[in-house]
Amino acid sequence: MENLAFDAVLCDLDGVIRLYDLAEVRRLERIAGLPQGTTAEIAFAPERDLPLLLGQISRAQWTASIAKALTRRIPAPQAETLATAFTHAPFRADGAVVELIRRLRGKVPVVLVTNATVWLDEDLALLGLTDLADHVVNSSRVGIAKPDPGIYQLAVEQAGVPAERCLFVDNNQANIDAARAAGMTAVLYRHPSDLLRALAPILEQDAEVLPG
Repeated sequence: MENLAFDAVLCDLDGVIRLYDLAEVRRLERIAGLPQGTTAEIAFAPERDLPLLLGQISRAQWTASIAKALTRRIPAPQAETLATAFTHAPFRADGAVVELIRRLRGKVPVVLVTNATVWLDEDLALLGLTDLADHVVNSSRVGIAKPDPGIYQLAVEQAGVPAERCLFVDNNQANIDAARAAGMTAVLYRHPSDLLRALAPILEQDAEVLPG
């Protein structure tokens, strides 16, 4: 272990491991005459998103709040349909990323550090990923969301190693900046190849070629 580049890997979930399919949302936005991304912008506004990520509201309440905001632009029935399509959008796991993380098991502790919902456990079960990580630090369960320094401290405690021995992976620059401020090595994720490069010292990178 003392020869490894890092002694633990802390990894984001959404946008790294889990990907959402918003094709139906985009279709409904076109029909409603809304610019693409309008629903996401409304849904992820701090006044609606943060209470969800802190476990303070349910999915139904989140959906209702999105629909209410959309009714300022489109009729209520369309707003409700669009909000529901967004909050129930299908998702999948990125197989390349999952495989890389599974190769870490037994080498170093893996901790998922995610701004997520109270139904995350159900989602992980649907994805077949309940055993992907050694620990999960879920904002809606701990009551702290990235980039608050507190959630990084909790993740480090779960990892059981000093912050400076942790590799942190996330697709959000603010979260990356906070991880670096906490003393971690942090990698801004954009593609599985970013993760492969970061993990190469741990995985003892071989001649395998990452698809895509």
